[in-house]
Amino acid sequence: MLYIGVDLGTSAVKLLLMNEKGGIEKIVSREYPIYFPQAGWSQQNPEDWYRETITGIKELVSECDKSQVAGISFGGQMHGLVILDKDDNVIRPAILWNDGRTYKECDYLNNVIGKDKLSEYTANISFTGFTAPKVLWVKNNEPENFAKIAKIMLPKDYIAYMLSGVHCTDVSDASGMLLFDVKNKCWSKEMLDICGVKESQMAQIFESYETVGTLKADVAAELGLSTSVKIVAGAGDNAAAAVGTGTVGDGNCNISLGTSGTIFISSKKFGVDANNALHAFAHADGAYHLMGCMLSAASCNKWWMDDIIGTDAYAEEQKKITKLGENHVYFLPYLMGERSPHNDPNARGCFIGMTMDTSRADMTQAVLEGVAFALRDSLEVARSLGIKIERTKICGGGAKSPLWKKIIANVMNLKVDVIASEEGPAYGGAMLAAVANGEFASVEDAASKLVKVVDTVEPTPELVAKYEERYQKFRKIYPAVKALFPEIA
Repeated sequence: MLYIGVDLGTSAVKLLLMNEKGGIEKIVSREYPIYFPQAGWSQQNPEDWYRETITGIKELVSECDKSQVAGISFGGQMHGLVILDKDDNVIRPAILWNDGRTYKECDYLNNVIGKDKLSEYTANISFTGFTAPKVLWVKNNEPENFAKIAKIMLPKDYIAYMLSGVHCTDVSDASGMLLFDVKNKCWSKEMLDICGVKESQMAQIFESYETVGTLKADVAAELGLSTSVKIVAGAGDNAAAAVGTGTVGDGNCNISLGTSGTIFISSKKFGVDANNALHAFAHADGAYHLMGCMLSAASCNKWWMDDIIGTDAYAEEQKKITKLGENHVYFLPYLMGERSPHNDPNARGCFIGMTMDTSRADMTQAVLEGVAFALRDSLEVARSLGIKIERTKICGGGAKSPLWKKIIANVMNLKVDVIASEEGPAYGGAMLAAVANGEFASVEDAASKLVKVVDTVEPTPELVAKYEERYQKFRKIYPAVKALFPEIA
């Protein structure tokens, strides 16, 4: 049988066709626009997502035996607010995960409602990217749109609805809304009341590997697929990527170097960081995970290469970097504000330490190192909880760089395992579809059979020591300049 994984990303939808043995038959990618109507705002049209997903699926299955397609599931950008009216039409453009307009609403939630109550209700505190403050923003700024809301959905769940006709979500993606009781895996009545919405306006909750419905007849006819094709709940992009990298079960770790950057630690037990510096979410394997998320990771390198120095020769630029652990330039990678562990929407990117002999290569190196140092900030929170991590998987566009993987391994003093397929959320989505169809007994079973480590980047003691010294300097920079950010943001 064949399974489709849909990775609804920020810049494109990536679609993957996987056979029952885990082999990748075909990959298709379709781009769509992103809009920035004001500084710090970030929006997309859900109709664009669906149009490109349908076009992509048609291309994906154009050369296969369509009768063998048994399931479709998802990984998707998290936290985005999609609101539908009583006729299931999109009311306004989706407000995305990297949108920073909700700072007033976050301040209200964290400081008026209170972080302790938020953590009690949802296991998390408010961040500008989360969905609940977006709901409040619409309520406060677009009351006419708020009054029309019949359903509140997440990005990938809008696609699942369009394919199946079922208003659904999964526990991992719902965890990032600040409307979900993570520990008990249900909507938080307290948070719904705070935001002025009813449970009837929320989607039905599923585990990530559960079937929500089947392909609607009209969509099946358009795609040339059977109406028996199962639509499976799927997961938030990081949880789906974790499935795709085998980061399931207890005490496993994955680092994602995508547009955003994450460090993801799977756990059999529910647990909350006392300071809420890490997100405590439900996982796609039926258990839980802790996650640190930085808003700009590989996108920092893309910004530096494309927009500042004007080149697409990423590998050539990195070849000029020869002295790891000795760079005198530091870079704060907070181009979109920052989430973990600082929770500071006003944070901004900056270089510090340049001298007359600073080279282009030094600054390129500083960008790569700055992302690694910022990810380590979250790792240190996990370590403070007594969590012992010795190795990690890695995925995302940035993981294609051998140099960046080496920097990550030595900055974090972790063995970095490279897997055979680095397709992340799309592969994880296809695996979830296979589990729902009975190909595997569980998500852990699928991961153990399909995910293969092909290489390991090991840290070296000398370089670890150099980076330890540099990291201790890096972690002093943000506190030193933090007070300036609100003035210049």
